[in-house]
Amino acid sequence: MPKADSAVISSGQSSVTLLIAGGGIMGLWAAVHAERLGIDTLLVDAGELGQGASGGLLGALMPHLPDKWNAKKQFQFDALVSLEPEIAAIEAATGLSTGYRRSGRIIPLPKPHLRKIALTHSADAETHWHRHGRSFHWHVADAPPVAGWIDPAAGASGFVHDTLAARVAPRTLVAALVAFLRQAKRVSIVENTAVGGLEPERGIADAGGTTIAFGRCIVAAGHQSFPLLQRFTPGLERPLGQPVKGQAALLKAEIDPAFPTIFRDGLYIIAHEGGHAAIGSTSEDRFDNPNTTDAQLDVLIEAAREMAPVLGDAPVVERWAGLRPKAIDRDPMIGPHPIYPKLIALTGGFKVSFGLAHRLAQAAVHMADGRSAPFDLPESFAFSSHITAASR
Repeated sequence: MPKADSAVISSGQSSVTLLIAGGGIMGLWAAVHAERLGIDTLLVDAGELGQGASGGLLGALMPHLPDKWNAKKQFQFDALVSLEPEIAAIEAATGLSTGYRRSGRIIPLPKPHLRKIALTHSADAETHWHRHGRSFHWHVADAPPVAGWIDPAAGASGFVHDTLAARVAPRTLVAALVAFLRQAKRVSIVENTAVGGLEPERGIADAGGTTIAFGRCIVAAGHQSFPLLQRFTPGLERPLGQPVKGQAALLKAEIDPAFPTIFRDGLYIIAHEGGHAAIGSTSEDRFDNPNTTDAQLDVLIEAAREMAPVLGDAPVVERWAGLRPKAIDRDPMIGPHPIYPKLIALTGGFKVSFGLAHRLAQAAVHMADGRSAPFDLPESFAFSSHITAASR
């Protein structure tokens, strides 16, 4: 199959072992794993690769609380730990930085009862945050772990400092993944072309006027995956998922890129390379325009300036809004369609996509290749589990 974007789709008919519909963070990692397994793959995106929710500003890689341990928390922990060598491999192959850093996270504790809870979580982390010789911690202290970043008054009852959390620059990670795929031998990329006319029982789809015959199709089109998959799953009482609008901002300030991420009540303040801080994010189930920002973002920016005084007069260099995919049960949605096994869902990451995408994509590609996933997936992630939820 030719590599040039304009040449891959032409009038007529083509065939491919694996078709990936959607070139966001999920679809890009799926294509990376397909290349590693030597699977002839066509990656098709309706716009430009990574331009949707994957082209945002935050890049927070945050773990679940270490209490009440379960399969989902174990999966996320393993994913966050394994992402570091995965990114190192992509950076080595492309020579590009992804802006990744295990910078940790600060959580201010404004009330005494929150400190008591945090101390129990510290013990939980000592039990559960260990894997492959790596140990991470949930420290509780009276003062912030670094000076000149978070307002000491924000933690009247202390501060949590977790050492597992990390961050990545979404756009530079996307750029590195795309660069890896541009030089891949088995993956072809087509942008600005929607996948339509999908017939999973026959294994065919339309892309730019060309009929594509496929062995398997991974649907990784973000929130647009939900109506597409719903079309082949009649009789559901509720939608399989929905788009949730998020707003974020990028500020320019003289800050240390090693500063831990600050998190409080849905507010993220993330130090990035080059003297930038990302602020976010809103979670809006209802909105008029998915791509515009408004006063809700202004509130977050002001809260961030108060929380991190070093950002007090930092100029806003970008305001961003986009739609993230939230599956009906909030967890990611992955796995073959129960009626049409050639169709494999890979979507629904919502706020955790960047931390889990590499691992979810690996499982989806193994499924597409007729293999078992190389690790256990939580039952709540299964496509069939979401179908059950939408049937109630």
